[in-house]
Amino acid sequence: MPRLVPALALCLFLSFNISTQAQSNQTSTADASAVRATVTHYIEAYYAGDARRMEQTLHPHYLKHMIHGDIPMRDKTGPQMVQEIRANGVPDMPQAARTEKVTVLDIAGTIASAKLVTPGWVDYITLSKSDGEWKILSVVQRIDN
Repeated sequence: MPRLVPALALCLFLSFNISTQAQSNQTSTADASAVRATVTHYIEAYYAGDARRMEQTLHPHYLKHMIHGDIPMRDKTGPQMVQEIRANGVPDMPQAARTEKVTVLDIAGTIASAKLVTPGWVDYITLSKSDGEWKILSVVQRIDN
């Protein structure tokens, strides 16, 4: 009987630990899907010239840094980004070039990072989760041409 109590305690501990890990894995899978969806909505809003949809993906403190060869680095705020989409509409690029590959790099609590690869540029994206929603906080963009 004295050996039974520690064994039972160990079994309870292990089952609780396994249950907690399974729940954590489900949360991280859901967060990864949500991060991927946010980045996908962001690029698809750009391709469609949809300012309202773009705005829904952006954090209020959004800032984009654009690196393009020898051109000095340029910055763009969220309102500037949305206004640019609203003013320019659908970008002048072939439909075949409107592709993307989204990779979720890391999720740590309410912060995530992702990589967006398109035919003309690569974005490294930082997202923040607030009120249950992932929003794009910052982008560092390397333009290829």
